[in-house]
Amino acid sequence: MTTRYPRDLRGYGRTAPDPKWPGGARIAVQIVVNYEEGGENCVLHGDAASEAFLSEIVGAQPWPGQRHWNMETIYEYGARAGFWRLHRLFTEMEIPVTVYGVATALARSPEQVAAMQEADWEIASHGLKWIEYKDYAPDDERADMREAIRLHTEVTGEAPRGWYTGRCSVNTVDLATEEASFDYVADSYADDLPFWHRHGGRDQLIVPYTLDANDMRFATPQGFNSGDQFFAYLKDSFDALYEEGVMGGAKMMSIGLHCRLVGRPGRIMALRRFLDYARSHEGVWFARRIDVARHWQAVHPAPAIERPSEMDRDAFVARFGGVFEHSPWIAERAHGLELGPAHDSALGVHNALARMFRSASEEERLGVLRAHPDLAGKLARAKRLTAESTAEQASAGLDALTDEERATFEALNAAYTEKFGFPFIIAVKGLTKGAILSAFHTRIDNERETELAEACRQVERIALLRLTDMLAN
Repeated sequence: MTTRYPRDLRGYGRTAPDPKWPGGARIAVQIVVNYEEGGENCVLHGDAASEAFLSEIVGAQPWPGQRHWNMETIYEYGARAGFWRLHRLFTEMEIPVTVYGVATALARSPEQVAAMQEADWEIASHGLKWIEYKDYAPDDERADMREAIRLHTEVTGEAPRGWYTGRCSVNTVDLATEEASFDYVADSYADDLPFWHRHGGRDQLIVPYTLDANDMRFATPQGFNSGDQFFAYLKDSFDALYEEGVMGGAKMMSIGLHCRLVGRPGRIMALRRFLDYARSHEGVWFARRIDVARHWQAVHPAPAIERPSEMDRDAFVARFGGVFEHSPWIAERAHGLELGPAHDSALGVHNALARMFRSASEEERLGVLRAHPDLAGKLARAKRLTAESTAEQASAGLDALTDEERATFEALNAAYTEKFGFPFIIAVKGLTKGAILSAFHTRIDNERETELAEACRQVERIALLRLTDMLAN
């Protein structure tokens, strides 16, 4: 049985794309206000127990069947006081905001919703209720998602264009993708830039969120103990990303806030200091998440790429069976590995194929070496090389030798094969005839064990060069 690994540990790889933020900005700063007050676990809401997450009561436990007065009033503070403190700050500074609004919380807060809309804040969906979904069956989670969309639309007058469950399940992103109604989904912490997630034949834009540049750290062990710590962390995060932007690697900085946490007087000034600091720099784009999403859709639409990890065995072997010369068994074995998104690239496929080549018996590896043609040999003159070998040898001018050069190659080929039992192999791409002959003269003096290892390295290099030509991603 073949095994497929669903997690994408590759991402953008060594070089992330240039976001091309509006105005040539060096960094996009995106601020989220989570509005959860009135949507948290509470027996009044039909839940089995009280809330125990993200409050001043660090280490709180659920109270089954009971209201937790202290917890409830802490959440109430967020709606009654913290929200308005944040609202005044952001409207005064004219900084755009995205709200992650729990639908039931929004329904219980008409004045706050009106204030959000007057300020032109984006109101994205934060689910139906601020509860844990890890144990939900997919159909039940889907039902809550659709009810959240319905209620959100009823309360705000518009369907949400962004989605973030937060306390999500492994199914959440795929369920949101299936809805086909969101400009972005935020249930990921996997990158500093938006990226595309593919599920069920559909591409869904992910605008990742953050749990580190987040005031939730005031409510967790080993978190922020003071506003100064919060400010320092936000400043360091901004400075690192801004410097990357100066060097041409612009990124996005997400900041997560909660009305009942940073909305306290002892914390709000740290946020203000950071906003003043960020605004003092040139090339900073403050944006709502919907603005980031629409920019990314326009500038970096979902790419149409080959996905080798999703190919069936026959298609995989047909595509990659010739990468190692006349040795389709390598691709056959590689298809049975634990392939995943990280293998959907030239380097990824090469890694899988090379593993099978390296783990093969010496006799099998010798078979691969012997499948390679002589350089400028009889098969080349008879035009019986594979298309790959023909192009490779031609790129080094081996199809246009003088009689003297051809005689030299033939003599070296014969001497090398007689000594080692396999033909001389070198990745010729980018090499001149002179460089190839120089390597020939040097390597023919090697011991067999040394030359066998070098020939195998060259075979792997040839395979990588071929895959790089085959796969754009």
